[in-house]
Amino acid sequence: MTLPVCFSLNVNDAVESVEASPETPLLYILRNDLSLNGPKYGCGLGECGACAVLIDGRAVRSCTVPLGAVGARRVITLEGLGTPERLHPVQAAFIEEAAAQCGYCLNGMIIATAALLNRNTDPDEDAIREALRHHLCRCGTHMEILAAVRRAVAYAKVERARRSTLDGVSPKAAKEDSP
Repeated sequence: MTLPVCFSLNVNDAVESVEASPETPLLYILRNDLSLNGPKYGCGLGECGACAVLIDGRAVRSCTVPLGAVGARRVITLEGLGTPERLHPVQAAFIEEAAAQCGYCLNGMIIATAALLNRNTDPDEDAIREALRHHLCRCGTHMEILAAVRRAVAYAKVERARRSTLDGVSPKAAKEDSP
C-alpha cells in the first residue's frame, strides 16, 4: 500500500475528509472512518451485494471500489437515501412489506432497487428480478423483497403522476394563483 493521502468525498451530500491509502476499499472508509454502517461487509469480493452504495446514481460494490477511484463523484449510502422522519420510498416499501429477516442483505437490495428506479421508472417483473439477481439473501425473504420492490415501483408511479399534475399547471393559472 502507498502512504496515506487526504481525500475529500461527497458522501450523503456532505463533504467528508479522510486520510487513507488510495487503494483502501471505499467500504472500509464508509464503515470505519465515517461510521456509516448501512453498507455491510459480506464477501469482500463484490459477489454478494451487501456493501452496495450509489455512486452518481448507479449501484456499485463498495468493497471493490478503491478510495482513489471515487474522486468528486456523489456517494449515497443507505443512511443517505432518506431520514427516519422522511423515508425514501424504497425504504418505506421494504418496511411496509416486512421484507427483512436477518436484514444483512437489505442494504444491497434497497440500493439496487433505488438504482433500478433511477434508470427505469417503470420496470417490469423481469427487470426487477434482473436488478436483484446478483444480490444474495440467505434467509429466504425473496418473496417479500420482490413485493417491496413492486410497491416501490408503485410509489414511483404515484410520485411521477403527482409531479406531472404539478407540472401540468399552466403558467397563466400559476400566475393567477400566486399572490
